[in-house]
Amino acid sequence: MNAFEQIKSLTMISKIEAIVYLFTSEFPECFADLKPWAKNDETKQFNDPNSIDIGFHFGNPNCSCQCRSILMQVKIHRDLEQEAYKAVEIELSGYEALQEQWQFSTIESWEFSGASKPKSEAQELLKKVCYQILQLFNNPQSKF
Repeated sequence: MNAFEQIKSLTMISKIEAIVYLFTSEFPECFADLKPWAKNDETKQFNDPNSIDIGFHFGNPNCSCQCRSILMQVKIHRDLEQEAYKAVEIELSGYEALQEQWQFSTIESWEFSGASKPKSEAQELLKKVCYQILQLFNNPQSKF
């Protein structure tokens, strides 16, 4: 679900803001899009109420990431009693000219796959950002 649509509390606003900050700190040449999904029949299947979806776009193709845009989907679990959110998984997909170049998931081996994977230094930065986001959601003492 578009991150913009997930903004329903101050807690969620701060989490989304922190995600954007963590990502753009490592990739300052990009900008965040809190509404990566258009509202139409083709994208209706991606409207997951348990997902925070953010697009990150580079003004020019990013050679180290091997793409112009990255879609981040933070899969969350909501604890309604405690009004808390836990991150279950993060999925990243890199796109160039509407074609997916690579995929990444924090489930299991944290490996990149696809036709044109990011260079190793970019892979490490993307993994670092994902780790920090998981810490942000799942560690109450997190200072992000």
